Amino acid sequence: MPDQQSPLSRDFIEQQRKRLEALRAQVLGGEETATASRRAFQEVHGDEAGEFEDVAQDLAQEEVRQAQHDVDDRRVSDIERALQKIADGTYGLSDISGKPIPKARLEATPEALLTIEEERGREGNR
Repeated sequence: MPDQQSPLSRDFIEQQRKRLEALRAQVLGGEETATASRRAFQEVHGDEAGEFEDVAQDLAQEEVRQAQHDVDDRRVSDIERALQKIADGTYGLSDISGKPIPKARLEATPEALLTIEEERGREGNR
């Protein structure tokens, strides 16, 4: 990536930093709430024998929780990277090409690290 500075205004970047910090707290707070709910359920129900359907439902819910956890982990990682880019002066520039990420994209997704085209390519390779 070329060594360039972000073309965005300082005010916009400061606004985005605050949004990113709030978003990080929100995502991490959701993780803590889910973990606390699982612990509370386990404390109440322990190792009770359950119906087959209950066990199957619990497994399905755990699969969904794990998928959400994975999404949250990736999002927190992207938020942390965006905050680092603010500190480095490269916020708003693609991690791959160094091209500017459109301001509208950053307003919609403050943790965006790639242009929309690069993101589509990355998703297509998964």
